[in-house]
Amino acid sequence: MDEEYDVIVLGTGLKECILSGLLSVDGLKVLHMDRNDYYGGDSTSLNLNQLWKKFRGEDKPPAHLGASRDYNVDMVPKFMMANGTLVRTLIHTDVTKYLSFKAVDGSYVFSKGKVIYKVPATDMEALKSPLMGLFEKRRARNFFIYVQDYNEADPKTHQGLDLTRVTTRELIAKYGLSDDTVDFIGHALALHRDDRYLDEPALDTVKRMKVKSLARFQGGSPYIYPLYGLGELPQVEFDMEGKVCGVTSEGETAKCKKVVCDPSYLPNKASTPYIHIVKGLIGHYGAKYVFCCSYTHNVAPRGKFIAFVSAEAETDNPQAELKPGLDLLGSVDEIFYDIYDRYEPVNEPSLDNCFVSTSYDATTHFETTVTDVLNMYTLITGKTVDLSVDLSAASAAEEY
Repeated sequence: MDEEYDVIVLGTGLKECILSGLLSVDGLKVLHMDRNDYYGGDSTSLNLNQLWKKFRGEDKPPAHLGASRDYNVDMVPKFMMANGTLVRTLIHTDVTKYLSFKAVDGSYVFSKGKVIYKVPATDMEALKSPLMGLFEKRRARNFFIYVQDYNEADPKTHQGLDLTRVTTRELIAKYGLSDDTVDFIGHALALHRDDRYLDEPALDTVKRMKVKSLARFQGGSPYIYPLYGLGELPQVEFDMEGKVCGVTSEGETAKCKKVVCDPSYLPNKASTPYIHIVKGLIGHYGAKYVFCCSYTHNVAPRGKFIAFVSAEAETDNPQAELKPGLDLLGSVDEIFYDIYDRYEPVNEPSLDNCFVSTSYDATTHFETTVTDVLNMYTLITGKTVDLSVDLSAASAAEEY
């Protein structure tokens, strides 16, 4: 490894792989390394034997669960938005030539702990949804029409509103929508994780609704999922000025100008921001993140389902926090719990040329993940990725 590289990427998690692809497409010389004997890092997919070994310390799961090779259990389970940034990024790097997707049947919201409603994938579905009463639907229809017609480049569609100045709360007030409808729009359609968006410029929420609430493929939701699921420690070397100069592994050093990695490779340059993620295999203490996939996605034998309940832990009893989500699943064959810290970078990349990713969050989609990737890409290169791609390059498989 006597060569010098523009960038060395440590880890084969989703973020690191996307960044490696983006930098390679840019013509940079990239070396990609991993300390593990498996691919995927924290976002790897495990077969049944591997899953048992990780959580139970033994290699023999019950025979009634079926063949180990029929399982692909994601350790960071997330759907992709069919119109979202991740799909556009994968198309940009030509990765979609090697991936097949399946449209997800639907997404749902658990309202006030009582009723499960389907999240509308089209404007017409929204107006038929039992989430809203008759008069509320009329008010909501006017709001949905405004969002659908809105074109940032065409002031005629703005109706005199500057969405870079008008807050989401002010925009919604104009249409007289109820608090329940506001919650539904903000969290189920626009996928905001908290209520801070209400006092922020409305443009972001409108853009999120236009991209995230529309179904590209048949199936009744805006989500797709990849078929078959999403797998000695290298030591980073620094020069006398504290800047990265290479990576040493098994006695050999590869020189480089920059290093990209997840927090586990440079723990002294990342810290946990008081949040823990709790993951129950097979919730969320406040909002609930429940994710389910099956044979149709080639991740389990026919007749078996893999469900995940995820949450940001808020108490010292995280398993109890998952219970509202777990109760929705009914009878379960096996259940596994995993708790891990979330880390965020605390270093200054301009000083040490180390670019550390943020740990994965509890959400069931990759939009926050790819936002981190694109921000890192800009920090590394000083450029932004052109995501004006042909979305038809990513197709969804038919039901079989």
